[in-house]
Amino acid sequence: MGLLEDWHQVAYNERADRTALQRLWSDYFAHEKKIYAELLKNPDEEVKGTVKELAEKYGITIQYMTGFLDGIQESLVTPNEIESNLTEDSVVSLKFDKEKLYKNMVAAGANWLYELPEWDAIYDADTRRRLYLEQKRSGTIVKPKKIYPNDPCPCGSGKKYKKCHGRNV
Repeated sequence: MGLLEDWHQVAYNERADRTALQRLWSDYFAHEKKIYAELLKNPDEEVKGTVKELAEKYGITIQYMTGFLDGIQESLVTPNEIESNLTEDSVVSLKFDKEKLYKNMVAAGANWLYELPEWDAIYDADTRRRLYLEQKRSGTIVKPKKIYPNDPCPCGSGKKYKKCHGRNV
């Protein structure tokens, strides 16, 4: 079994003790926040190494590093091969797309990450607000206005819809 499967079994175990699971996620999020703060200090630098080397670099367990890789996967410039047999000796890259990362943090509702002060050096407040709104709007479904038979026809003829284009329907 690979590292990713091990992480999923521990982190998403529905049969696990809720308190223990909550403690795990709380601890993981604290470490995750520190790693992102470090990565955002030099956002254009590619951090690369084995899973084990990166875990040691950031002072976390291999299991937490696997969780971090799983979480950042969709924000990477080139996704890592983590699905198939990720081991502690697998070489991975943490080269992320800044805009994707910010939007994915917003999508995840991870305000402790998208509100990190390190973002201030990357994007100004207006850009962060624009990215935030773009992400929020991307999940909003906008239905077109329903036209009823007695409404004015949208073609601008001045006739009721039922007497104009509504007849063709």
